Formats: sequence, C-alpha cells, structure tokens
Amino acid sequence: MTLRVAVQMDPIEAVNIGGDSTFALMLEAQKRGHSLHHYLVHDLSAESGRVRARARPLRVQPEHGAHFAWGGDPLTLDLGHDTDVVLMRQDPPFDMGYITATHLLEMASAETLVVNDPAEVRNAPEKLFVLRFPDLMPPTLVTRSLAEAMDFRSRHGAVVVKPLYGNAGTAVFLVGKDDGNLPALTELFSAVWREPFMVQAFLPQVSEGDKRIVLVDGIPTGAINRLPKSGEIRSNLAAGGQAQATDLTPREAEICARIGPELKARGLVFVGIDVIAGYLTEINVTSPTGIVAIDRFNGTNTPALIWDAIEARATSRRTA
Repeated sequence: MTLRVAVQMDPIEAVNIGGDSTFALMLEAQKRGHSLHHYLVHDLSAESGRVRARARPLRVQPEHGAHFAWGGDPLTLDLGHDTDVVLMRQDPPFDMGYITATHLLEMASAETLVVNDPAEVRNAPEKLFVLRFPDLMPPTLVTRSLAEAMDFRSRHGAVVVKPLYGNAGTAVFLVGKDDGNLPALTELFSAVWREPFMVQAFLPQVSEGDKRIVLVDGIPTGAINRLPKSGEIRSNLAAGGQAQATDLTPREAEICARIGPELKARGLVFVGIDVIAGYLTEINVTSPTGIVAIDRFNGTNTPALIWDAIEARATSRRTA
C-alpha cells in the first residue's frame, strides 16, 4: 500500500535531523514507498469548500547538511483529492493561526486522513486536556486571579507558574512559598496573555527526571527520562534537559491504561505524555517529540509503529 503524504511542518531547512520526530517519520514513510510533499501552515487556503496547500515534493536522507532535496517545483494540492495522509506537525504556539489550520484540515479530513485528527487537536490542548484526569495530576489551578493563586500557594507550598499555550518549557517559573514575586508574575502573565495561566504544586522530584512517554494509538511504545540541567526545573530537551533510558513504573502503566483508550477513540495517533513522580502533567498532541531519543536508547523503531497505525487507519477508510 503506497500513500501520498503531505507534511505540514516548519521549514525543513532548519530541522535538526539528529533528534527531530517529524524527520524520522518522513524517513520511515519514504522507506515504505510513500511519496512526500512539504508545505508550511501559511500555504493553506480554501475555496468553495476545497482545502488546498501550496506544496513541494521532496526526498529526505539522514545526512547532515544535505538532509532533503526538492523533487520539483511548487504545486497546488487539493488535500482531499491529491493526498491520502496529512501529517499536522508544525510546532506550537497553539494560537489562532494553529486553530485556523485545524479548522481547514478538518474540512479536508472527510476525504483524507489527518494525523493527529485536527478537530481533536483543537479540542485537546496539552495543558487543558489533561485537566480531564484530575486524580492523575498534581494539584493544579487555572486562573487569572492573584487572590486564587496566592490561596493555592498557601495550601500547597512552592508552585510552578506557566502559560497555558506555551511549549518547550518557555516561561515556566518556580515560585517558592515565601517568594514575593508571585503578584508581579501574575501581573506579567495577565499583561502578556489574554488566557488564564496554570499554577501547579511544585514536585521537587523533578530533579530526578520528567518522563516523556509516547503512545501510539493509545498504546505506550517507549519512554525517556529527561533530567533538568543544574539550577533548572525545566527538563525539556529544548531547554537543555538531558535524556536517559528508562522503563515504565506500574503507576505510569496505570496512567497509560487510563488515558490510552480515549486517545485512540479521538484519533490522536501519536501522543507524548509527561509524568513527574507518578503524576501526569501534560498530554502533548499538537507536535509530540521524543521518538528519536527513545529509539536510540531502546533499539526500537517508533516511526514504524506510527506508520503501522496510520496505514491501518488509511486502509480502513478505503474499505469503509
């Protein structure tokens, strides 16, 4: 089974092929004989109910400095007629541009498979979707109110304050129990973002790692432990965190068993969850990462598992 694959992502020229999950997915797709087209989110358009993308065919190879080659001039793809699969893989921020892209791709999804399902991506932003599982989370508050934030801290001690729609550890602050900066930080967040912000009880065990667990069609397929660098609480690899091999604990397996069926039912094929000290902190569905590091440690092939799931869904659509 060969598929026509369009990849909506960031500029491929800037991809770090040593750790980029989207690049690993493209390599596996090409290995399977699928054709690839690349486009940016601003190349999307719609007219008379048809969703289009100005895209370019390409080939990829695992060679630094020569990791891609265009296969021809740009052309306009009707995403419903001219593609079998669209990978929605551009990085956040999860802003109105991102939301608009989910609406456009949702229009195309009646005819072509979009991974992850764009309507569910829109309905499951990382730091809000996780609130559906409060018993799996650390104590968490979403608010714009200083009074509520102060009260929460008085009950839970040191807290982490972060924007709802940030990514890669950007603007994540640790505020101690007696730190006088919480009022100023609340003012800053309210001035920069119109949305509420998240206040979460600080888990000091983060110094031992923040585990990224990848689920494919609701099934856990591997994990890495991300250690923050000295003096940091952020363990994101983009913020300088260091990856190390790990296995799932019984508690983490329980978390996956709880959320996995819902992820699969929602068409969220490739998901990365974050767990600290047995507490679920985020469910990443927009552009999850981590599979290259997982495979490097475990000798696995997570892109192959993801493509197995995609191909199964594409086959099911064709025979429905």
